[in-house]
Amino acid sequence: MKIAIIGAGNLGLSIAKGILSSDGATSMYLTKRNTGEITAFSKYENVTITSDNREAIKNSDILIFAIQPSQFGAILENCKDLLTENHVVISTITGFSISMIENIIGEDHDIIRSMPNTAISVGKSMTCICSNNKGKSRIDLAKAIFNRMGHSLEIPENQMQAATVICASGIAFWMRLIRATTQGAIQLGFDAKEAQELAMHTCNGAAGLLIESGRHPEEEIDKVTTPKGCTIQGLNEMEHQGLSSSLIQGIVASYEKINKIKEGQL
Repeated sequence: MKIAIIGAGNLGLSIAKGILSSDGATSMYLTKRNTGEITAFSKYENVTITSDNREAIKNSDILIFAIQPSQFGAILENCKDLLTENHVVISTITGFSISMIENIIGEDHDIIRSMPNTAISVGKSMTCICSNNKGKSRIDLAKAIFNRMGHSLEIPENQMQAATVICASGIAFWMRLIRATTQGAIQLGFDAKEAQELAMHTCNGAAGLLIESGRHPEEEIDKVTTPKGCTIQGLNEMEHQGLSSSLIQGIVASYEKINKIKEGQL
């Protein structure tokens, strides 16, 4: 695959690392205004570093845009004359709809919208993907790219707002739960470093159990709850204090906020 990453900032470089570490590109262009910040990537023989987006697009088939929303429209306008039927346009830009992209470059291009989260930097992103009608045939290609950096799921575009809350904001929600578990462990006598180690690896193990087994969370809960035991006692107290309801209310509040932000942008 001949890939160009337009906008080699934090997200763009994370994507580049994921692709390069798994030999996912025959050639790669990385673009950035200040190329001096990304010279470390010149060690890869198949990577070209440039500040010229047009050069990168001319020499690539898959175009991954990882730039600021305010810059995206102008960059598309500047390069749309270079786009051919062989190009796949993949946007990682929040709030920039497929129809907005089509209004600039036309509907006769393969357009894919993706939403990775910050865990992409450690190869653990949950990335949601959707496409225009023409781009449906390239969904598997996009998933293959993002599966190198975690897990991907195709969803309808009208669910991208909700996916942003669950997957992108969700990183912060899970971090807060891990922090709370850490604080509880400290109160039980562990030092801060040990407490965080216990919390984060237990969280990682819980997710791993569900991913590997495909079972419902309650099935795994049943395995560690015994009659009159400490686990059910703790779970019941958490529910009495509103754990599940607070989390659900927080997710809904975040979703309502993101919808208000979108309305303000229209």
